[in-house]
Amino acid sequence: MTTSPPEVRTFTLELPDVDLVHDVRGSLPTNDARPPLLMIGQPMCADGFEALAAEFPDRTVVTYDPRGLGRSTTRRDGRTNQTPEDQVADLHALVEHLGAGPVDVFASSGGAVTALVWAATHPNDLITVVAHEPPALWALPDAEPAARGFEQVRRVYSDSGSGAGMAAFIALTSQQGEITDAFLARPAPDPAQFGLPTEDDGSRDDPLLSDRSATVPTTRPDLVALHSGTPPIVLGVGEETGDAITGRTTRGVAAELGIPVTTFPGGHGGFASAQGAWPGKSLEFGARLREVLAGDVDV
Repeated sequence: MTTSPPEVRTFTLELPDVDLVHDVRGSLPTNDARPPLLMIGQPMCADGFEALAAEFPDRTVVTYDPRGLGRSTTRRDGRTNQTPEDQVADLHALVEHLGAGPVDVFASSGGAVTALVWAATHPNDLITVVAHEPPALWALPDAEPAARGFEQVRRVYSDSGSGAGMAAFIALTSQQGEITDAFLARPAPDPAQFGLPTEDDGSRDDPLLSDRSATVPTTRPDLVALHSGTPPIVLGVGEETGDAITGRTTRGVAAELGIPVTTFPGGHGGFASAQGAWPGKSLEFGARLREVLAGDVDV
């Protein structure tokens, strides 16, 4: 029997220093015994999870735009940066507001860094945390040169704009194996080779390429708290990611926690639509996530 997609309802949670816009697919409270499923990213917003959310028509799925991003640009804290700690505080408030906790969480990239901090600081908010490819540089043996690589990306962006900055970001994050001084000494890549614009558009506020999210890859969660096993954490890595930075960081975090790494279809954005600008495998990814949330964490 085919389940019809639930209506998407959009709400705004007004907190003292930010207005958080969030979407709810399904009923709250839920109609069955299963908790809501939150999908979070950083700096990705709710629209990045549309294809994956569509694979869970039988569950209540909540997505949102993080503080200062997308539809949640109304901030009253006088800042422009994004930090895992701020995102945790916002998510803790959102779960309390929804009145439907604890929740399952699927977290991608910078959102996965946040999910680990969230699990360490507010474990009662969460049932299962699936952290997919957190860019946790602290877990790398080459953490220092990798951090310099991200500093290079920000410098290229500051000097030459979004096309050049994104080309540098892609070159760094797709590099297979450790980041070496020789790699960092290479000339900045030509944006045209990635199909990116070569002209400088003049903007310098990109949340991925600027220094606004600089603390995300360096934030280290409380590993002692995470070792408690509550909530259970699943560290996911794309089968196509290989030894790129986020594959290696995921395995590094797993080693620190003494848990296995769970393989998911696709690469870093494997949950995206196959028809998108960065094609993923949302159908297969959704099936795998469903298995993992049901307790099948066979790697």
